[in-house]
Amino acid sequence: MTFAKIGSMMFGGGMAMLPLLQRELVDNKKWVTEEEILDYYAIGQCTPGIIAVNTATFVGRKRKGLPGGIAATLGVVFPSIVIITIIAAFLSNFADIKAVKDAFAAIRVCVCVLILNSVIKLGKKTVVDAPTAVIFVLVVAGMLLLDVSPVLFVIGGALCGIVIKSLGVGKK
Repeated sequence: MTFAKIGSMMFGGGMAMLPLLQRELVDNKKWVTEEEILDYYAIGQCTPGIIAVNTATFVGRKRKGLPGGIAATLGVVFPSIVIITIIAAFLSNFADIKAVKDAFAAIRVCVCVLILNSVIKLGKKTVVDAPTAVIFVLVVAGMLLLDVSPVLFVIGGALCGIVIKSLGVGKK
């Protein structure tokens, strides 16, 4: 039921769902820790599919095995399928109305704020010392300056993490 509730509030795609997942799964239900959800986000970003759906699958499987993973995935996806089907049936009739265009413009802004809020929260938990700050700055610069797959940054970050920890540098 939790994942269906989250799925029914998924405006703006998978990234916009991250704050809802954070609040429900970590803060309210305490089904996963802050560190686990960050790991799920990282893996979910690197695997095919929507990050929020992937995260729901990981959490469901952790809690109740394969049936839990399937139920969580269906729970988070099904409300969206129903909602988008209804919207698609009627949107073409209303898409050119100024109020509808204005509403969608405002929704996009709100989604950006939700994503930014998630980034700030996650950043406070993950950028905890000089090495992680350097990795953060390098990845931001790389994302802004280079046109390469985000997967390469995640792999590079993983390798940096292994090297940094093996050298004993950074927060213990």
